[in-house]
Amino acid sequence: MQAEIITIGDEILIGQIIDSNSKWIAEELNKIGISVQQITSIQDDKQAIINTLHHAKKNADIIIVTGGLGPTKDDITKHTLTQYFDDKLIKNQEIEKHIIQLFNKIKYAYTNLDLDQALLPSKATILKNNLGTASGMWFEEQQPKTIIISLPGVPNEMKGLMTNEVLPRLQQKFDLPFILHKTLITYGMGESNIAKRLEDFENQLSKNIKLAYLPSYGKTRLRLTAKGKDRNSLNKAFQQQTNLLIEHIKDILASSNINEPIEVALGKILTQKKYTLATAESCTGGNIAKMLTSVPGSSTYFIGSIVSYNVRIKTDFLQVNPQTIKKYSVVSAQVAQEMAENIQRIFKTDFAIAATGNAGPTTDKTDKTVGDVFIAIATPTKTIVKEFNFGQPREKVIAKASLKGLELLMQNI
Repeated sequence: MQAEIITIGDEILIGQIIDSNSKWIAEELNKIGISVQQITSIQDDKQAIINTLHHAKKNADIIIVTGGLGPTKDDITKHTLTQYFDDKLIKNQEIEKHIIQLFNKIKYAYTNLDLDQALLPSKATILKNNLGTASGMWFEEQQPKTIIISLPGVPNEMKGLMTNEVLPRLQQKFDLPFILHKTLITYGMGESNIAKRLEDFENQLSKNIKLAYLPSYGKTRLRLTAKGKDRNSLNKAFQQQTNLLIEHIKDILASSNINEPIEVALGKILTQKKYTLATAESCTGGNIAKMLTSVPGSSTYFIGSIVSYNVRIKTDFLQVNPQTIKKYSVVSAQVAQEMAENIQRIFKTDFAIAATGNAGPTTDKTDKTVGDVFIAIATPTKTIVKEFNFGQPREKVIAKASLKGLELLMQNI
């Protein structure tokens, strides 16, 4: 069963808002065994909507359209769909009553434009929107056999209709397959090297199980997907392959839960072992501390941080020896080591992370290039310092350095 999602709105195309609706819809459809083969964003234009529907019908069994259902003139989706299906608008008494009740509840005056939201295509199955005035519409075409569903673009209204109306109807109407996903998060190895390691693993996978690589700054997510009709046999085969995949990557595996990034996994370890941690950051500008403190309960293990962006802060507060800076520069292994050891001593913690480098675009009068970063991990018994070049641009350097700091800490714990 193939689906296509069409989002309507000039605000998406000019970058004014991010299309989060499509992501959510795709995830929910996938959970019930419907694959999304294409997502398209188009402007509020009648011909654009008609052309996109014509194209989508050639490839998709289900088309979900979001946006353009408001009461103003620029919201043309309802009128375009009415024309597309050679239909007419009729007053839906139940929806009109619902609209009046909504406005009365919030003690707000409604207009004729608001009541016109109850004018709906006669050929559509109307999906009542309990959270707003724009109803969902469900059309069915026989040639080719296609379901076209129109939903409001307001996220909470769309989600309410999808959850309460659309998904149950699709499950009732179709005999859908089971789709299973497992995402593993790895750190410390690039996508191509992981792929080389997993070449034999991929070659032995059956046709209904696929592996996808999802790289981002400093980490690679590996997503295993299986599809089939028999849930029990699918579960068994999928678990076997998941275990085999974990065996291949256990040395770089940070988490087997997509909702558990490295800062969460690290927090669990620190909590379990009752270790404490502090950070001394220069080029990362406090981003490591930000990641750590995004985890609820992190105050039990994360003591604090000094963001020593200026040299004076390194010497006056972090107590880095000025002669060390003069001799080696602020971007050096020696300075990173002193930053880590001093913050560990000052804050009286078991572990510490320090980062100093050139995030760019300038190099702050050092002999190191843009992207050069030194990361130090102070443990109860030793200090480890590593040098990296994370390239450009600035955002990439900060993100990769922050992740690498957490990764090195996890390894050394």
